[in-house]
Amino acid sequence: MEKIEYSQLRELLMDPAVSDKEITKYLKVVKRESGAFQPVVEPDARTVEMSAGERFEIESSLDWANGVCRARRRRAFDARVDTARKPVLVSEGDSWFQFPFFLEDVIDQLGPDYVISSLDAAGDTARNMVYGSKEYMPELLRQKAHKVRAFLFSAAGNDVIGQNEFGEPVLLELLKNYSSGKSAAWHVNQGVLSPILQFLENAYRDVINTIRKDPDFKKLPIIVHGYDFAIPGGFSGDTRHPAWAKQDQWLGGPMRKKRITDTTLQRDIIRFLITALYDMLERVAGEAGDTFVFIADIRGKVADNQWADEIHPNDDGFKAVAKVFRATLRKAGVR
Repeated sequence: MEKIEYSQLRELLMDPAVSDKEITKYLKVVKRESGAFQPVVEPDARTVEMSAGERFEIESSLDWANGVCRARRRRAFDARVDTARKPVLVSEGDSWFQFPFFLEDVIDQLGPDYVISSLDAAGDTARNMVYGSKEYMPELLRQKAHKVRAFLFSAAGNDVIGQNEFGEPVLLELLKNYSSGKSAAWHVNQGVLSPILQFLENAYRDVINTIRKDPDFKKLPIIVHGYDFAIPGGFSGDTRHPAWAKQDQWLGGPMRKKRITDTTLQRDIIRFLITALYDMLERVAGEAGDTFVFIADIRGKVADNQWADEIHPNDDGFKAVAKVFRATLRKAGVR
């Protein structure tokens, strides 16, 4: 394949009409630097000619791929918002809403049917979205001019099945060492899980309360989700070989370190954790006086052969997830 100059790649990146799939042949994933919900993507030196200055520009960027993807989505939004005659949404979330280039995530899948102002970033955390950057409310206010119809929120992945602030798998903290005959629930350390869920519950309530303070957003649909039953990797016959992570980096490997090797028990543990997350969301959504918080319940929607890695669906899996989001938006009156 003939190399292109970085300036040519930049032109491709600035053109929202050029698909992510077309651009991926000029990119690579840096596995050693990638996190659970944060694949690190950069130009591939084998297909892109870069000067020392251009290389410095990329390496000194805090998050080159997320920045590029956000800019591409912003350009696409600006090009469509006044002419597309589709419902306008605002989204804030993690890599299920913004997986740079290599997967067609939820927002990519919903793109043809809605005009979405995407604040999403792979690797973003609930703590940062709610208490750090706080981007969602200013953007919702800006999109009043375009009659924003709903807010989509995707957080908590890192907190339950991802990585902690030190880059270590959360499961190493959440799980007890294997004990024969004990249930999946027993193997989860409730002393660790409970404060995580309480923090998330408070964070979600803060988001909802912040939005509801604006009189125009008292009935704005807020759509949340709690992921699907992810499959721990590294078992015999596991065909997933993601470019951005080890096959068992975040779920299967930590479980084996806890001597939890039975694949049925492994999956039951993940099922228990994801169900606990949905239970938390149901408490939040069931608060008195607010019937405009909707849960996109995607449990069991991603088939076993529709996972790209341990915690992300592949394109077909995300397509199945997006179908649930569309149905949830219709339930919320967004058509």
